[in-house]
Amino acid sequence: MTSFYLTVAIKLALGLVSLVFVINVTGKGNLAPSSATDQVQNFVLGGIIGGTIYSSSVSILQYIVILIIWTILILLLKWLNTNIRFFKHLIDGKPTVIITHGKLDPEACRAKGLSASDVALKLRSQGVFQLKEVKRAVIEQNGQLIVVRVGDENPKYPIVTDGVVQLEILDSIGKSEAWLNDELTKMGYDNISDIFIAEYDKGNINVVTY
Repeated sequence: MTSFYLTVAIKLALGLVSLVFVINVTGKGNLAPSSATDQVQNFVLGGIIGGTIYSSSVSILQYIVILIIWTILILLLKWLNTNIRFFKHLIDGKPTVIITHGKLDPEACRAKGLSASDVALKLRSQGVFQLKEVKRAVIEQNGQLIVVRVGDENPKYPIVTDGVVQLEILDSIGKSEAWLNDELTKMGYDNISDIFIAEYDKGNINVVTY
């Protein structure tokens, strides 16, 4: 009996260390999940820890190997998400504009799995009761609705993040990738992959490099 509780204690300690390590290495997004990847990572790691600590058929060594394999998979997924645009869009999705100048896009709503009632609820939760009050509304990857009302100052648009050009945002502000490349070259930035984030604000581009 004593050996059972000792084994459980060791597994719990290893699980805790693994969880803290993964959070510190991959970022604090796991504490407040903002994407499908963050959610799945938390669920699966919790399932691994909870499903094996009381199982006498899984030895401590086997448990360690399982945690190592999962950690490697998470780090690989994080790297792919950060460096490959197609993979990020495939796994986490991308922001979708559902309202532009008071006009709702039903197809965009359906693509995000939103009914008219869902959209109305999200708008009401932000104090918006009529579509004509909305200049622009975007569903983010985590399902959150971002609303810019008519008369509000336009927000700063992240046109480059993590060295990747955000083509959808460029399109929404009426700009092209060629225009962006020209502007960045004029500013002395020849390699977009060196840019951590670039924001478009009232005709100006603010750049932060790595």
